[in-house]
Amino acid sequence: MNIVCIGAHPDDCECFAGGTAVKWSRLGHRVLFVSMTNGDVGHYAMGGGPLAARRAREARLSAERGGVQALVLGNHDGELASTIEARREVIGIIRRHEADIVLTHRPNDYHPDHRYASILVQDAAFMVTVPNFCPEVPRLERNPVFMYLSDPFTKPARFAPSIAIDVTDVMDQKLDMLDAMESQVYEWLPWLDGHLNDVPHDPVARRKWLAKTWRPFFAKHTALAAPALKKWYGAASAKRTRFAESFEICEYGHQPSDAELARLFPFFSKRKQSRT
Repeated sequence: MNIVCIGAHPDDCECFAGGTAVKWSRLGHRVLFVSMTNGDVGHYAMGGGPLAARRAREARLSAERGGVQALVLGNHDGELASTIEARREVIGIIRRHEADIVLTHRPNDYHPDHRYASILVQDAAFMVTVPNFCPEVPRLERNPVFMYLSDPFTKPARFAPSIAIDVTDVMDQKLDMLDAMESQVYEWLPWLDGHLNDVPHDPVARRKWLAKTWRPFFAKHTALAAPALKKWYGAASAKRTRFAESFEICEYGHQPSDAELARLFPFFSKRKQSRT
């Protein structure tokens, strides 16, 4: 299969779908992480071209560690907009990768780049099948399944997971992917939170700090996955799940049945699949 995850910045796809991407990759499926912006304002001490180049390097290293591909586009951080040019860019990416699944943010989100990345993907959801729109890239004959990444926002609607994946067994690799994004997880985000001085300098200690510090973030998203974990794994296994990622079907694009979801997310035993 071909999976395209379209985030707003380098680190978005890794945070919300990194574990599931590792699982897909291990089974031989092709995963592309797309950043709609180059992240050139996401730091307290550097910015512009040097920061964009640094974040692109980090994205490539992270992708290498996860067994996925990375594509960082040239749109400026904080300036993403729903333009025809950007829509064409998104449609071209989805078509060229012949996507079976497309993941992105929900449109109600704290960050404008997240919101507009979502709008751009939603606007592409039908147009990827239209032959005379962007005719230089052949249309997709079958509409992909479009799905949202998890988030905690409640207005106008809460995230409603359609499927959840236990990623406990690949969390070390997911953390290795985030560890590659030094400018973010060890500099920018700790600075925003007022904890920059708490970050160790030693790489081994720093990696341990990352696992400990990000545990509440992962716990929050595992809690969001709880209803779908119970459905797909059963109540007992769901309770034992330490880390999970979950995804909500977008109303645009192909609408999969549970049986199709089980084929698209081929991480369940036949016994577990029979419960769906």
